[in-house]
Amino acid sequence: MCWSGSTSASGKTDPRWLYVFAHGAGAGMNHPFMEHAARVFGDHELATYRYEFPYMRAGKSRPDSPAVAEAAVREAVTAAARSTPGLPLLAGGKSFGGRMTSQAQAKEPLPGVRGLVFLGFPLHAPGRPGTERAEHLSSVQVPMLFLQGTRDEFATLELLRGVINRLGNRATLHLIEEGDHSFKVPKRTGKTEKDVMNELAETIQNWAARTNG
Repeated sequence: MCWSGSTSASGKTDPRWLYVFAHGAGAGMNHPFMEHAARVFGDHELATYRYEFPYMRAGKSRPDSPAVAEAAVREAVTAAARSTPGLPLLAGGKSFGGRMTSQAQAKEPLPGVRGLVFLGFPLHAPGRPGTERAEHLSSVQVPMLFLQGTRDEFATLELLRGVINRLGNRATLHLIEEGDHSFKVPKRTGKTEKDVMNELAETIQNWAARTNG
């Protein structure tokens, strides 16, 4: 399996959790969003383990098949646990990476993973609303946190809320007002990129404390 991983545990606080953090379909583990998120999460008790799927390491634009991507998720979770023993594990990622993580978890629980965190869950392709991509979530038995922008064209809000409701108390939805799929917000909101990233980090921190102690 061709992939690489990197643990980041630096921050203003000692980490309480390790987040196995997968990238989206179009950008790798060193994309500015991924790096920025890792730094801010580190200030909120959340160490991160970033890694790349095989297609990204090979310089290809087309994502791996689900089977290959899910195997990479499973290997990354194992490597992450070895990199920082003793820290409780969370897993998920940005868009495609989060969905591949949930599919892996649905097929067979990822060892040691206590919850899944999705940054922009890609419920459907833009302009093609549907919920087929979420059907596997009914097989996920750990807590799930969905962080979603209200202007995300990959997830019609009404459909996403329906998915969350069907999952019951296993799922929590937090909305970034006027955020798009990358959590960018219009200037009129008065929020900066830093504000938004801190909101994401604080939400994960508080959710993790509630669900995992």
